[in-house]
Amino acid sequence: MKIAIVTDSTAYIPDDLLTKHNIHTVPLSVVFGNESFREEIDITTDEFYERMRNEKELPTTSQPAIGTFVDVFEKLSEDYDEVISIHLSQKFSGTFNAAKSAGSMLENIKVHPYDSELSAMPQGLFVIAAAELVEQGKSSEEIIAYLDDMKSKTRAYFMVDDLTNLQKGGRLSSAQALLGSVLNIKPILHIVDGVIVPFEKVRTRKKAIARIMGMLKDDAKEKQIEKVVFIHGNNEDAAAELRDAFVKENAEVETIISNFGPVIGTHLGENSIGVSWYTK
Repeated sequence: MKIAIVTDSTAYIPDDLLTKHNIHTVPLSVVFGNESFREEIDITTDEFYERMRNEKELPTTSQPAIGTFVDVFEKLSEDYDEVISIHLSQKFSGTFNAAKSAGSMLENIKVHPYDSELSAMPQGLFVIAAAELVEQGKSSEEIIAYLDDMKSKTRAYFMVDDLTNLQKGGRLSSAQALLGSVLNIKPILHIVDGVIVPFEKVRTRKKAIARIMGMLKDDAKEKQIEKVVFIHGNNEDAAAELRDAFVKENAEVETIISNFGPVIGTHLGENSIGVSWYTK
């Protein structure tokens, strides 16, 4: 059985890895007023952050239409027997359900929709793992079982400079946003059961990043880490600095730098930073 791997654009997998693993991507869109832009097709990440800085109103985001998934899956059915379609948390977006609905409409290809319960490159780690298992000749059942196990071994933490975007977008409660802005607290955030929640409250950005890196280094000492991804909101130098510091002591661990593109950047804002990893 020939298996295709599909994801959505919010995985923000670097282009070289998309090509290497033959991963197919369906775009989400960011909306400024009456203008809708498919991320990395109609608007680049750089263009998005530049425009967001100059807009008074926060942009909104929209999921792909069911018909878009139908088109992608039908095209893949020409060369594949099955699709594993891996998406951002269904509690963030209707993208997973759109893929699920599209898959149920098709008879000439079997679609396995999968909710990563994450987003951005932590979601991308699931996609890459699935693609690597396809290359090893694993069945869809074996791949999905691996992804289920991987969930329990994945850690993803991030922090934002300003909680306003998360609060306005309905991804964080007003009380939590107020606490951060009034007391200048930089909460470390993570995702539990597909929902963004505070992990720990830290006074400064520097301390928050140090705490996240401390947890990563502890896991590197105690466990065998498979991959680590360093994610940035339009500040690649910050992510590269963290990656370089980690690699000095853990050269054997594969690392990836990714970004928060337009759709996720709408909610996290500029200068956000994230670190995610999973153990073997």
